[in-house]
Amino acid sequence: MTQRPLMADADRPREGGADRPVTEVAVGVLIRPDGSFLLTSRPQGKVYEGYWEFPGGKLEAGETVEQALRRELEEELGIHIGAVHPWKSEVVDYPHALVRLNFCKVFEWLGELQMRESQSFAWQQLPVQVVPVLPGTVPLLQWLAEERGFQGATHSIASGADK
Repeated sequence: MTQRPLMADADRPREGGADRPVTEVAVGVLIRPDGSFLLTSRPQGKVYEGYWEFPGGKLEAGETVEQALRRELEEELGIHIGAVHPWKSEVVDYPHALVRLNFCKVFEWLGELQMRESQSFAWQQLPVQVVPVLPGTVPLLQWLAEERGFQGATHSIASGADK
């Protein structure tokens, strides 16, 4: 049984119609020993600018999820990651694209974080304090809450944030 995609901004039209291709995206869930995880803001000029998400990016032709994640985290954050632990995936239907987010946990990396796209970063615990949170990030926060036995809201809803 195929799971229906998460609809982001369901009231907005879908670019490319119903038969648009799925864009594969590698997403890194960087977790420190204290359990905090890294969120980054979407850079200026990109769709959902200023929304908070887990870092990563699109797979290039011929890349695996792991290869894309290594490349993206080096390009965007200036770090070299250790072992990649594939975790879960979620299809999200955004107005601008249909994406499959391939979430991978990462516990080891080398280098200091460098925000090479002028984005912001924040180490967070549940409930996350940064707002607004990108719709595709919400299921992952719920999965983390389930794993950790966390009860309650995983994030705040930004008032008046309508992008």
